[in-house]
Amino acid sequence: MTRLLDITDLHVALPPESQRPYAVEKMDLTLEANEILCVVGESGSGKSLTARAVMGLLPKPRVRIAQGSVMFQGEDLAAASEERLRAIRGSEISMIFQEPMTALNPVMTIGTQIDEVFRFHEKMSSRERRERALQLLRDVQLPDPEQSLKAYPHELSGGQRQRAMIAMALALDPKVLIADEPTTALDVTTQAQVLKLIKNMQASHGTGVLFITHDFGVVADIADRVCVMQNGLVVETGTASQVLNSPEHPYTKSLIAAVPDLAPRPARPRSDEIVLDVKGLQKTYRSGGGLFGGEGRVVHAAKEVTFDLARGETLGIVGESGSGKSTVARCIVRLNDAEEGEILLEGADLRPLSRSEMRPYRSKIQMVFQDPFASLNPRTRVGSIIAQGPMLYGKSADDAKKRALELLDIVGLDAGSYERFPHEFSGGQRQRIGIARALALEPQILVADEPVSALDVSIQAQILRLLDEIRDAMSLSMLFITHDLRVAAQVCDRIAVMQRGEVVEIGPTGEVFADPQAAYTKELLAAVPGKDSFKSTPVAAQ
Repeated sequence: MTRLLDITDLHVALPPESQRPYAVEKMDLTLEANEILCVVGESGSGKSLTARAVMGLLPKPRVRIAQGSVMFQGEDLAAASEERLRAIRGSEISMIFQEPMTALNPVMTIGTQIDEVFRFHEKMSSRERRERALQLLRDVQLPDPEQSLKAYPHELSGGQRQRAMIAMALALDPKVLIADEPTTALDVTTQAQVLKLIKNMQASHGTGVLFITHDFGVVADIADRVCVMQNGLVVETGTASQVLNSPEHPYTKSLIAAVPDLAPRPARPRSDEIVLDVKGLQKTYRSGGGLFGGEGRVVHAAKEVTFDLARGETLGIVGESGSGKSTVARCIVRLNDAEEGEILLEGADLRPLSRSEMRPYRSKIQMVFQDPFASLNPRTRVGSIIAQGPMLYGKSADDAKKRALELLDIVGLDAGSYERFPHEFSGGQRQRIGIARALALEPQILVADEPVSALDVSIQAQILRLLDEIRDAMSLSMLFITHDLRVAAQVCDRIAVMQRGEVVEIGPTGEVFADPQAAYTKELLAAVPGKDSFKSTPVAAQ
């Protein structure tokens, strides 16, 4: 095999005020042609900065290579000029970024952005560039390549944007492809398609792939070799089989143990008391059209959605992006207004209530959002964020503060967190703050919208265990929105599967997983990455 990358004694220095001196320390790593090397670890382990060091994309001078070499075919990229690095990027080493919506230019069409790659690196006519761009979009299996070429990033789905990014990264047939968490935000079927696409393209081009991820299911499906990082250090390397089946380092063992089992936990008895009854819920979104634009586009986000939720029960709503699951959640808490149907809470229908009429019910049903950083006011201290709700409902400032401190303790944060701002916390800690805020009004129902989708497996396990403990301690009922079937298996008593706005299957989680009736449910279960590779202890049972 041909060695493409040889990283030796790499040290990536952090600013002086950082928690540790180096983001990456003493790293030795190799990548061969026609090999997929997965670099795994939690947020802050240094895996993404390793990739940026190879690409020459570190945020200098605050973060820089302080020591070591990054050899690419005999050339040390750590010592290369910016001009030389620009020539290498895209043509010989390409990168797929984690969030394509951020990485793609929002005011340029997909075709223009691919064309830019060819114009910078190749001497080709405009017709040749267009034909090559079309072929790339066909290769990555984008529907209607002609239309996709003219589309802007916001007009494509998350999976389609990621495919467009892959097309750009492979445009010049690079020798090394760096994929930085390219499937983290994708649902299981789209994720499976993107992983298969990367593997097929890599095999056909003989590319070396440096694949960065925190998902061991993805590792099981795609890796030839695995490198495990913790706090900037490589703690274990080996073949995928060795690392997954016989891990040696305690950190690797803890990461693998934290992967939720796809086998559902034992069912719990269901209460006869129904706290929420949703009947025939309908929500439609319309876009385009207008005075001269015709009828525009109509999307039925929720079509005759019907289910109920019992006291102390967790009902999971699962499905791909665009299936309508988050829309249903937002309609239930009245952040969106449904056009038809009933949302019965304590016998009262919430759907037709005005904003003022909803006020007595707001405290009874609270929401935990997917992105805690976006949902927490960055200018407000954490204590005030949690105490605001109770104070609005009449509690004194002293009582609200006392309750906020109690909740911080319940979610595993110390009292010092009260005076700090959201940006001073990690993603997992911010999610704990979001949960504390939702619990401040002592709700009967907690609606959790993808609360762990962006978290590492170990942090994810902690949050899931916390939600389970809180539900049992407070007799909460939970509506749990997720696209991760492993997570659903461990926290949900029943599960509703949604596709294109409709509930296609509903029932006890164990029954649905063991004997799915809908073809779509079978497709979702078949697409779970690494589904046969992990048999860990169920998170919720611990």
